[in-house]
Formats: sequence, structure tokens, C-alpha cells
Amino acid sequence: MVEEAICNYFNKDKDTLVIKAPKRSPLVLRTVVLLFSMVCGVYICLICLKQITTRTKIKLLNIKVVNQPCQAPDIEESEIPFVHYPDPVTFSREECACNPVRYFAILSMQRSGSGWFETLLNSHVNVSSNGEIFSVRDRMINTSSIVSTMDRVYNLDWFTSASKNACSAAVGFKWMLNQGLMEHHNEIAEYFKRNGVSAIFLFRRNLLRRMISLVANSYDKDAKLLNGTHKSHVHSLAEVLFVAHIRLSIFSRVSFAPISYLMMDFQANILAKYKPTLNSTLILPQLKQIEQTAAKAIKYFNSTRHIVLYYEDLINNRTKLREVQEFLRLPYRELTSRQVKIHSGPLSKQVENWNEVEQALKGTSYESFLHSDYFQM
Repeated sequence: MVEEAICNYFNKDKDTLVIKAPKRSPLVLRTVVLLFSMVCGVYICLICLKQITTRTKIKLLNIKVVNQPCQAPDIEESEIPFVHYPDPVTFSREECACNPVRYFAILSMQRSGSGWFETLLNSHVNVSSNGEIFSVRDRMINTSSIVSTMDRVYNLDWFTSASKNACSAAVGFKWMLNQGLMEHHNEIAEYFKRNGVSAIFLFRRNLLRRMISLVANSYDKDAKLLNGTHKSHVHSLAEVLFVAHIRLSIFSRVSFAPISYLMMDFQANILAKYKPTLNSTLILPQLKQIEQTAAKAIKYFNSTRHIVLYYEDLINNRTKLREVQEFLRLPYRELTSRQVKIHSGPLSKQVENWNEVEQALKGTSYESFLHSDYFQM
């Protein structure tokens, strides 16, 4: 009995030792904690990355809205290529940044009324016509210089006395056909089409009057009769009288008299005292050449948006100026100019060898030039 009890006691201890759970290893616990930390870290990183991505998208979206191009209301689809929003580098358009601007170029010949026409356009509060910018040789020496110059003008980075850059509705310049325009017509026409530039052709119907004006202006350019300077245009009645007085003093040997005296006795024909002499043998081929040059220019730029105007029509029919403003999509304004015509009166009183000129043109297609006239400005 005693032995059996002792055996049972020791067997009981064995069972207790077997049932008792062994101690866990510290390495396992550390591994579990590490894995848990890694999972938490990855989760937190994913949440932060998602928030950063969302903020970046919002920021990019905001930038896109700010830089969205201006859209003018009620613009027909066909007009969109001719509506621009320049971003000049030399100044900020500020509140006018979304005012649409149209580009134009006045294509003409010397002594065709382009100077007078440009002063009319510039009397419009929303127009900046920057003059004869390609009269400087370096600007028209090659296609690259021509394009660079036009880019500056149309980006509103060209400054002249006519510039109304900030809120201009139309910006352009005048360009004589003999200033690189005909030589580089392919590239220029392509530029006009690509950049939505509208061409305004301005010619004279009476090419004989243009020729007389050209010869007289050429003489003044060399002689510099106006106080040692050359002026192609006169902008006031007083200036006209002064030019007339100088010419009278030289060609008619009239003694100097006060300007006020000339004003009192001013007559319309006083400006025609200087009578140029035309080469009657060359006058016919020269008129033909001028006519062909004008026709060729229109042909070269026929694929561009353009309008053809004539000096005489603008003088005789002032509604033509309304057509010009409609062509440039400008709000209508009454256009004015201070420029005064220098050579006026009948042609027979303007040319020294009128009889020879008359004989040369009689019976030709240019005979009408001998008689056609128009109202003075």
C-alpha cells in the first residue's frame, strides 16, 4: 500500500511536468512586434501618399484654370483664327489681357494716300497702326528679320507714337510693295495665313496723279525745301502755307512775306506752283508697270483675308471707312485726320509739260487719267 502510494505520487508529478506549457522564445515575440510595426508603417505611408497625390491634383487643376486661354463671346467659328490675345514681354495688359486683338497690314505704294489713311485709322481709340516699319533696310534684309519684326509688332512689343497697346482691338503697320514684300511674298503670305493677319490693299485709281506726287516728293527729298528738312506729308493748314511760301520763293522768285499775309491771300492753286516735268516717252510703260505690280500683289496675297481699297473711293465716299472698320471688326467711330493734301487742283495745272503728257496718253487705256478728279480732303 505504501509503495503504491509513493508510485502514484511520483506519477502525478510527471503528469504535471508534461502539462505545463514551455516558455515562449523572445525572438518570436520580437519578430511579431517587428512585423506588426512594418504593417502599420506601410499603412500610414499609403494614407499619406494618397493625401499628397490628391493635393497635387488639386494644385495642378487650379493652375490649369488660371492659365486657361481667353475666350471672346459670340465669335463665329470662321473668325477664330483672326482673334488673338497677345502676351507682350515688355509690359502687362492687365485688365485688357482678354480683350481680343486683330492683326492687319496696309499694303500699298508710296504716294498712294497710305499716310493719310493711317492717320484716319489711328484716330480710332482702339487701333494702333505703327507706320512704315520696313523702311529700315535691316528689318527687311531676309525672311528671318521680316518675321522677327512682325512678331514684335503683333505681340504688342513695338512702340511708336501711335501705340495704344494695352487695350488695342487692332494692331498693324503699313508696308510698301518695294520694301521686301514682293521678294518674299510666299513666306509673308504664309505668315499672314498662319497668324491670322488681314491685308488691307490701298492703291490709287488715277496712277498719273500718283506719278506727279512721286516726282514732286522726290524733288523735295533731295532739295529739302522746308527749312532744310524733308516732309512727305503736311498735317495742318499753316504747314501747307509755309511749304507753299518756300516753294513760291524759290521757283517764282517771290520775295519773302509774313506767313499771316499768305494765309489771308491763300488760294487753292498756290500749292501747285511747283510743276514737275514728266518724261512723256516713259510715262506709258511706267503706268503699265505700276498697274501690273498692284495686280501681282493682290494675286500673291489672294489666299489671305484681304480687302482692296482705292484712295479716290475713300475721299469721295466716306462710307468706305465704315467698311474698313467692319473688316477689322471694330466698334464704329467717326475717323478724322489733320493731314492736308499738298497737290490739288486740275492736273493740267500740276505738270510743266502737260501738252506732251496729254498727247502720250490720248487713245490709250490711261486717257481717263487726264480728266478724272475727286473732291479735296
